Amino acid sequence: MGVRRCLWEWSPFAAMVIVEFLDVGLTTLSKAAMSAGMNHFVFVVYSNALATFILLPSSFFFNRTTGSTLSFSLLSKFFLLGLLGITIMQNFVFAGISYSSPTLGSAMSNLAPAITFVLAVILGMEKLNISSSISQIKVMGTVVSISGALLVTLYKGSPIASFQFQPSPSQPFQSLLAKTDDWVIGGLFLAIASLSYAAWNITQAVILQGYSCQLTILAFYCLFGTIQSAILSLIVVRDPNAWNLRPDIELISIFYSGIFGTVVTFSVLTWCLKRKGPVFVTLFKPVGIAIAAFMSAVFLGETLHVGSVIGALVIAIGFYTVLWAQSKERNEEGLEVDRLSSSAAQASPLLETHESNAIA
Repeated sequence: MGVRRCLWEWSPFAAMVIVEFLDVGLTTLSKAAMSAGMNHFVFVVYSNALATFILLPSSFFFNRTTGSTLSFSLLSKFFLLGLLGITIMQNFVFAGISYSSPTLGSAMSNLAPAITFVLAVILGMEKLNISSSISQIKVMGTVVSISGALLVTLYKGSPIASFQFQPSPSQPFQSLLAKTDDWVIGGLFLAIASLSYAAWNITQAVILQGYSCQLTILAFYCLFGTIQSAILSLIVVRDPNAWNLRPDIELISIFYSGIFGTVVTFSVLTWCLKRKGPVFVTLFKPVGIAIAAFMSAVFLGETLHVGSVIGALVIAIGFYTVLWAQSKERNEEGLEVDRLSSSAAQASPLLETHESNAIA
């Protein structure tokens, strides 16, 4: 029982690490597809449409067996999820990278944990008592984790090693990395995407408190996001040929994005949100930057630098500092509950004795 309980407790950590690896794979493939000429608005529509095609039939079957009802209020919340997580976040991320660079995109994505933490505190979903040492540690760990992620993306330092599994990065990646115009506009788009991602996490956590059917949430999230993105794309994309798919990296990236980037990833995210809350989920965003740095060195033949190693260590220190503070906070809450229960148990016999004497 002890081993099983330990595995259950650590499963959200392992799940979020897997999500970050999948996210890095999605970024790699989507960069290649867009560098080959695929429009990012079209990419978002096709990938989410595939996810909807997979999820929606299963959700209707599950709803029929459980008897869950879908009210207009609940559908409105799903609509908001699609707006925040797909229509705004995904489109603004790709637009921001096209205007600036993936380096800036990686740096700006680390605003999400801080924004989520602030929103969670404002909404009362996360406790923050400045006079409490545990709260101070949580704030410090969050800042350290984000600082480490910025260090990974913005500081290289001296080269350490190069893993040349392939001679050099492919041309599509080189062409995408060269796009550094309109830096300010790109930064603004990426900041909006980070804010939208943080709001998506908070909104989903609130929905899960009143509606626990994760499959239905994910299915309608993808459905509404697909419809919204399709309408947006029809307005923005003027070239009809942009909707034609080539059976190469474009098709591969859409299938990967729809299945692993949406169905698998967001199913795990929803489960982790229900288990650990929105702040826990967004804390893994900086961890993903460290994973991306090392995977780029291994699979793209990029040189590993001192900044990547130091930044990864800083991320780990900040990340585990926050986790330790949250664990300490849960233990104190458990001790408080036990203390109150013990006090109530001690008071009950006295009350019963007093009542029996009164009756006598």
